[in-house]
Amino acid sequence: MLEFRQSLPPGDTGRGSLAHGQTVGPHSHVRGQLLYPSTGALATTTARGTWVAPANRITWTPPGFEHSHRAYGETDVRRIDLPVRLCRFLPALPSVFAVTPLLREVLLALSDGRAREPGPRRRLRGLIIDELTDAEPQEIYLPEPADDRLRTVTALLHADPSNSATLRELGRTAGASERVLTRLFQDELGVSFRQWRSMLRVQHALVLLGDGHAVTTVSSRLGWANPTSFIEAFVAVVGETPGRYQAGLRRSQRCTY
Repeated sequence: MLEFRQSLPPGDTGRGSLAHGQTVGPHSHVRGQLLYPSTGALATTTARGTWVAPANRITWTPPGFEHSHRAYGETDVRRIDLPVRLCRFLPALPSVFAVTPLLREVLLALSDGRAREPGPRRRLRGLIIDELTDAEPQEIYLPEPADDRLRTVTALLHADPSNSATLRELGRTAGASERVLTRLFQDELGVSFRQWRSMLRVQHALVLLGDGHAVTTVSSRLGWANPTSFIEAFVAVVGETPGRYQAGLRRSQRCTY
């Protein structure tokens, strides 16, 4: 079970909180698990990479899939465990989905701690499945490499997302040529070096925007040449502008949980 700072009650639903930077080490679940950060942002990491769910997304982790978590900002998390028989309707790999208004209300209701009869609980879970079955995953996903040379490069960027060094410059530290690293990014991760670095920066931008920083501040802090470049990269990954994303977070945070 996810070890929140405030313990979740027993059962298959609950609510808890994680402090900024708090982590939950590698673990897996017998059931499938949905985690909705109604405030803050939650990163889920597996051997395949890292998914980030801000307050307008929900994470899905299938049964038996080892993963860990990290919170960004004070993160209020709602947990919904799904029995194995329902998991077949959802993806076989960890995913992130957008939270529709209906889905949000069902998630909050099902995890509010109220005692409910089996029938109403079953129907609420059914609504969640219906909403997610029809939804396209909206993954803010960063693949992670296995090759040691590539891992050296990505570790440097994880340590400093604003690092604007070229792939050739980073390759000197990794002991690999730009040509070799370019091929490794495409073959192993399926994206170019520029795309990977941009996705990393967007993940960090989600956190900074959630903390209330201005778009121009986030752009300069994370190494984009100008705000326009940042906005274009953000839209390509998230599907909306940073300003609209931030306004949506503010609306969510005004709600009573």
